[in-house]
Amino acid sequence: MSKKNKPDARGFVYSTDPDFSFQSEENSVQETLPATQQKLKIRLDMKRRAGKAVSLVEGFNGTNNDLEELGKKLKNLCGTGGSVKDNEIIIQGDQRDKILQWLLKNGYKQTKKI
Repeated sequence: MSKKNKPDARGFVYSTDPDFSFQSEENSVQETLPATQQKLKIRLDMKRRAGKAVSLVEGFNGTNNDLEELGKKLKNLCGTGGSVKDNEIIIQGDQRDKILQWLLKNGYKQTKKI
């Protein structure tokens, strides 16, 4: 048996309005900017991490798949763990110099180390 009002991604479960229908969001395809147009920032962060340092790469404009791919390349370069969350690449340890050199070598021109 099919439910009349199925839940959607925004958390709506039920409505008492008989004419209610979920409005679908228009998914605009976000394209990844070329490496020369990316404005990335690399910074060291120790907040909420039990005193352990991590390198954050912020400011990436593009799809999640491209962000995940860049994060994987940076983790392999540094030989450490990390993750991609909230449009940030998190690399364990103070790896800012390695990341900056790799980004400049691969065409990311407007990169800042903070």
